[in-house]
Amino acid sequence: MPEPGRSQTASPPPPRELQLEVTGACNLRCPMCLVSHRPALGRSAAAMPFERFRELVDGLPGLRRLTLQGLGEPLLHPRIVDMVAYAAGRGVRVGFNSNGLLLTRARARALIDAGLGWLHVSVDAPTPEAYAAIRRGGELGRLEANVRDLMAVVREAGEPAPEIELVAVAMRRTLHLLPDLVRLTADWGVPRLWVQGLSHSFADADPGGGYEGLRAFVAGEALWSEDAPAETGAVMDAARALAAELGVTLRLPSPPRPPEPRAPGVAGCDWPWRSAYVTHRGEVQPCCMVMGAERATLGDLGESSFEEIWSGPAYGAFREALLTEQPPEVCRGCSAYRHVF
Repeated sequence: MPEPGRSQTASPPPPRELQLEVTGACNLRCPMCLVSHRPALGRSAAAMPFERFRELVDGLPGLRRLTLQGLGEPLLHPRIVDMVAYAAGRGVRVGFNSNGLLLTRARARALIDAGLGWLHVSVDAPTPEAYAAIRRGGELGRLEANVRDLMAVVREAGEPAPEIELVAVAMRRTLHLLPDLVRLTADWGVPRLWVQGLSHSFADADPGGGYEGLRAFVAGEALWSEDAPAETGAVMDAARALAAELGVTLRLPSPPRPPEPRAPGVAGCDWPWRSAYVTHRGEVQPCCMVMGAERATLGDLGESSFEEIWSGPAYGAFREALLTEQPPEVCRGCSAYRHVF
């Protein structure tokens, strides 16, 4: 985090965390994701070259945490196990989120043997019908079999075992199912459930850039809006109580609240000082919440090195704006910036 009052024209130290979109391809078309609102990308064309991955890891000797995910499904990258092994071999804790549908027992074992630090699996809904309506192209029974196999492999591996967590996006259509999702988590033998809000309002985005459908979906499903369902608090309280009873560690999104005042020089978000997001094409962005390379891209690895981009004027201007009450426009609709994620 930047020191209050410190000028941000000088760049901070190189990040110790990095998020890489290793592929832009996906096997699902989820309505809350930009992937479903744009033409599908081919598996080969959308894969980050392994050489670029290795160059990024090697170029950050202080790197300690690496997330291998973006808009695509990481398990579609043909060298995802090699990426995990390479980073883990450099002493980096590495993991990713997955929809889990390609996670066979053999692949789970290979990832764990490679040194996987964590794996978070998206489920979103506890019934086949509700799941299929969100995870379009997926099937809950298949996911259940894969997660149960994963947990068996984790138990067989012993210590140190990767952290396994189920992840769900809280939406109006599935709010009433949240306690059942806690029950599913316990039944599948997973110790943690992370429930988050929708990531962005996309109010700043150009509808002509393919955001109109996504913006409409968020407006109709977000729980952090002022007209959130009256039962939201009661349902979350019930889920919290059930999690405590079943021994599930549960994380819930924060309720809407007025913006908190900040001291002068304190940033509204510290991500651009500690981490960065790199798309499969090599665009460098301040974080994964941006969702879309035409928004807040601060440099391109095809034109400059990561170090040059991190220390460059575009990053500096972005950081400076975050120190004010007028942050970059892309941040204003971000649920992490607004503390409702």
